[in-house]
Parts: sequence; structure tokens; C-alpha cells
Amino acid sequence: MSNLSGKHILLIVSGGIAAYKTLDLIRRLRERNVIVTAVLTKAAKQFVTPLSVASLSGRQVYDDLFSLTDETEMGHIQLSRASDLVLAAPATADLMAKAANGLADDLASTLLLATDKAPIFVPAMNVRMWLHAATQRNVAALKSAGCSVFGPAEGEMACGEFGPGRMLEPLEIVAALEKLIAVRSTGSPKAPASRPLAGRRAIVTAGPTREPIDPVRYISNKSSGKQGYAIAAALATAGAETILVSGPVDLATPAGVRVNSVESAVEMLDAVKAALPADIFVSAAAVADWRVKNAGTQKTKKGSDGPPMLELVENPDILATVAQMTTGRPNLVVGFAAETENLVPNAQAKLARKKCDLIVANDVGAEQEIFGGDRNRVVIVDAAGAEPWPQASKAEIATRLAALLAKQLDDRT
Repeated sequence: MSNLSGKHILLIVSGGIAAYKTLDLIRRLRERNVIVTAVLTKAAKQFVTPLSVASLSGRQVYDDLFSLTDETEMGHIQLSRASDLVLAAPATADLMAKAANGLADDLASTLLLATDKAPIFVPAMNVRMWLHAATQRNVAALKSAGCSVFGPAEGEMACGEFGPGRMLEPLEIVAALEKLIAVRSTGSPKAPASRPLAGRRAIVTAGPTREPIDPVRYISNKSSGKQGYAIAAALATAGAETILVSGPVDLATPAGVRVNSVESAVEMLDAVKAALPADIFVSAAAVADWRVKNAGTQKTKKGSDGPPMLELVENPDILATVAQMTTGRPNLVVGFAAETENLVPNAQAKLARKKCDLIVANDVGAEQEIFGGDRNRVVIVDAAGAEPWPQASKAEIATRLAALLAKQLDDRT
């Protein structure tokens, strides 16, 4: 379970293109049982609507310092102190300047001045604005006052420039919050709860593979990589040294996880072999079963002879290769079975055929909305039988799986 569970966060959203990321941030926090109360500046409402924020948070959104109703029901002083954490994300140069200099001309800046908590700022602005001497003075002033600053990241800006100034991705913010809570609770960046996988090494594969047809086209599948990334994050949180071998996805690297990005099944197998030895191997990637035997070096053109004939060959079986190693086999080898019918029988057959220790089976039929979604419903299949788990967020599934693997490792050693 995340150490954020049960916490109340006052989320201040200021105006900038990065404000759209706060919608996903709220979802990620809610997955971890966090209560989120949001405050929008006037500029923030140009990018996200109070309705969309309220729908995701499940709570009233505040935006007016002089609202008679809001002040009657909960004044801004109480609002600033009723939460466990005050988080400004995105934090624009303007908002940080106000906070650093004690200005309070709207609800957001007033809350930052009135709170009895040390606010957390997640900057998002143009690279020149971030590097400007005035902004750097303000950041230094905030830090010296006890505030935390997460980021910014470096990359391409919406304006086309490149450099530091990008807001961190939502999962990176969540990981930074969890680390901050741990430090405040124990004085150590390690989680206050037990780290049952400390000293262990884990390898996780995630995402799809892409098997080239030619330089433009490829064979792939709908895997988003979200479940595999969540598992890698959970194993790292539990203390394991975690290597994530990832196919092409659009996900942030989990905190404490080393990522090796690959494209094809052959590349993924090579990366897994290079990462061994390990105590745990979780094969969560949706690896393409086949690849084109002779991929074209140039783009295939349409012709009068109709569609081209593609000769396919079988890809290496990464799960079976690792599970059936005669030397250096991980103590626990976990596979995934994505099925559209006969879920448990197919998973049991895969368990026996691959010779792995455990199968995480899930129904990926179209009506389940598993691919690309944030929730999952799985059945854990091993030699002892099949145990259905209730539907939960992929993060919750990952946390429970990490705890199960830790227990099984302890039982074996």
C-alpha cells in the first residue's frame, strides 16, 4: 500500500499548458486512496475546467477568494490547513514569485501564504523563464523557507524550445510525494513500512514489441505497458533492485527503477539475458508471437499484383527461455496470460507448458477495457490452483503481487 493512502492533498493548479497533466495526476492519487481537494487559478481554467477536475477528484473545486458560499461553508484559512500536503502543480513562475514574496491577491496565493504546511511546488514554464535570475531567486527563497520543489524535467517545450522547465509526469510526482512522506516520517528516503524485497533483484518486462515489416510498418499489439510498469514500481518500493525491460510505451520511468528500452522480441530477450541474474522475473510484456522473416529495407509500395506476401517466423519465447534455464534460473518466474476465452484452463496450460512458477491471468476481451485502462481483474494461477482477485487499479494489483512474491521468496529460502 502506498504511504500516501488516506492522506488529504490540497492541489493548487495554476495556468499553463501543463495543467492538463493534473487530470491524470488526480487519477493517480485517487488510485492510491488519496483525498484531493483542488483549487484553480483564473488562468488554470483556460486549460482545464472545474467540472473535469471535480469529476475526477469527487470533490468541490475552489476558485474564488471572495465566494460568499465557500467562505461560509469553509473559509480559505480552514481550507489551507485541513490537508496533510499542499501541492502546487503546475507551479508557474507567477505563482512561485507570489509565494516567495508573500503576495496574496487570489485564492491560490492566499492559501499558500495562510497554510501551516510547507508547500510543494512542481514548476512548469518556458526554459528562459525557469533560468531567469528572478525565478532562481524565488526558488531559492522557497527552499530556504522549507518548501519542496519537484523538478522541473528537461525536454521539448510546447513553445518549441528545449531545456529545463517541463512539469514532471504524474507518476514521477506521485513517487516524489511518497519519498517525501517517507523522509518526513522516518528521516530516511526508504519507505517507513517494511521493505520485504530489500537485497533482492527483479527483472520485469512490459509493453508491446514491434516487429518490423519495413522501415515504416510493423506488427504489434494494444498493450499499454501500464500493468508492467506498475509491477516494476511496486517491486522497487518493496526494496528490490528493479530492472524494467520495456517495449515502446508512453509512460514515465517509475522511481527507483532502471529502464532498458527495446523494440523487438529478439532485442527484449537479449536485454533480459544481459540483466540476469535475478531473484524474480516477471514477464508482463505482450511479446509478438511472430516476426517477418525478411523485413524490407525500403518502404513496401502498392503494386498491381495485390498485397505482398509476408513470410512469418516464430519469435523467441522469453518466458519459457527464462523459466527453463538449467543454470542461473530466477527463484520465481512469473508469466502473464492475456486471454479472451477459457481464462483459467488456458492459464493452467500455459503454466505447465512454460514451466514457470505463477501465471497472472486476465481477460482482455473488448468488453473488459483492460488494454490502455487503469484497472484490472486477474486470477493468480499456480500449481496449487487458481485464486481470483477482485477488480482493482493496476497499481493496487501490482502492490499485492509484490507482497505475494516476497512471501513466496521467503518461503523458499
